[in-house]
Amino acid sequence: QVQLVESGGGLVQAGGSLRLSCAASGRTVSRYAMGWFRQAPGKEREFVAGISWSDRTGYADSVKGRFTIARDNAKNTVYLQMNSLKPDDTAVYYCAARSSGVRISYVYLEDDEYDIWGQGTQVTVSS
Repeated sequence: QVQLVESGGGLVQAGGSLRLSCAASGRTVSRYAMGWFRQAPGKEREFVAGISWSDRTGYADSVKGRFTIARDNAKNTVYLQMNSLKPDDTAVYYCAARSSGVRISYVYLEDDEYDIWGQGTQVTVSS
């Protein structure tokens, strides 16, 4: 059974940067599709970024050009580099994995397409 643990969240001023990490344990996630989602208070969980088995990436329009998703298979870890942060980026950020039925170059955008979730890490951006 794969477990995902996020880290790297915190409080940052607008314009700053953070790098979130999602460490997987239990088995390798190199052939899983991975994604980052976020949920702000009073809002639904939303897609932020995804990376396919073949390392194709996709982003929500709200973070394009500012966030970068990447994976390090040797460390069994997926990262989300977040630059030029805005107060609207404040949310709990979740890492997710799709472990079966994975299409090699497909970036999954919907949260119900992922079957493994981390516990989340809080990101707060002050103005």
